[in-house]
Amino acid sequence: MNLPLRPASAIFCLCSLDTRIAAHAAQLYLDGIAPYLIFSGDSGVLTKGLFAEPEAVVFAAIAREMGVPDDRIIVEPRARNTGENVRFTYDLLREMGLLEELKQSLVLVQKPYMERRTYATFRKQWPDQRTLFTVSSPELSFDEYPDASNPRELVTSIMVGDLVRIKEYPARGFQIEQEIPDEVWEAGKRLVEAGFDKHLP
Repeated sequence: MNLPLRPASAIFCLCSLDTRIAAHAAQLYLDGIAPYLIFSGDSGVLTKGLFAEPEAVVFAAIAREMGVPDDRIIVEPRARNTGENVRFTYDLLREMGLLEELKQSLVLVQKPYMERRTYATFRKQWPDQRTLFTVSSPELSFDEYPDASNPRELVTSIMVGDLVRIKEYPARGFQIEQEIPDEVWEAGKRLVEAGFDKHLP
């Protein structure tokens, strides 16, 4: 989305199978972007059987290895979708007595192709509408992004599924509206017809 990156109250990393996102979030902390680093995520469809622990626990371990102090890491290990990332973490911060301190502004860290849907979900579902959000991800092009854990076919199917969610989820109250250019939507339909339909809602 190319949103400006500025100092914030906390870095909020939405976990997944891509551990490069954990490293990116940890580096943002080490660069002084925010004083706290939040990891949210249980085992999902793509990580069940891949990780022995919830995604948030795996990501937090990577951050510790990179030098992030343990007392600056917050782990929410139950969320199984983006809406739960929002709700469960908001509730956890309130229980920890950190909500008022950390809700002022958040840097949301996600995979590059999920920036827009993450932003749209938080803008809709985060309970405090005064919170300022920006989104960050590793600067990888579509050609650079696929690797052994994230093969091109899988990534393409997930991207198509996210495009459909961006279109359909506002009507269900899950996200704010986002404009989808006609040519992008038509390209998505062609990809579905070509078999990239494994991660549709």
